[in-house]
Amino acid sequence: MKKLIVPMLLVLVAGVLTAFVHQNPEADRLMGVWEPSNGRARVKVEKIGTKYYGKFVWLKEPIDPATGQPKTDKNNPDPSMKNVPLKGYRMLKDFVYKGNNEWADGTIYDPLNGSTYSCTIKMTNANTLDIRGYIGVSALGRTDVWKRMIVK
Repeated sequence: MKKLIVPMLLVLVAGVLTAFVHQNPEADRLMGVWEPSNGRARVKVEKIGTKYYGKFVWLKEPIDPATGQPKTDKNNPDPSMKNVPLKGYRMLKDFVYKGNNEWADGTIYDPLNGSTYSCTIKMTNANTLDIRGYIGVSALGRTDVWKRMIVK
């Protein structure tokens, strides 16, 4: 029995430390519903494991006028993805909090042209994000300002 106590204590301590490390209230400020500057969509940012992801939860024009069906990812270069509905589509992926109000190492997908870009997210205040998508180096990218949607 004594031989089991030490390993069990080690597992318990490791579990507590892991839970503590994965909780970062500063990083979790990114979570919520955000609206890009064009106002055509709303994106909900969630945490999965230690990374942050965003998916479309609202579209200004959710129905494709040509088909009368929900809009799909028709511009995706992967033919198997062209019929996937945009609502619920994960367009922000794999963001890691780097400190100093910045999340990086992720990607952003633009359904208007079917392209995926490297991306950084900078929180300029509690309700504003600078989303910078780029290819190669950040200096060769474009920044969009997103506003937090306040749910009442």
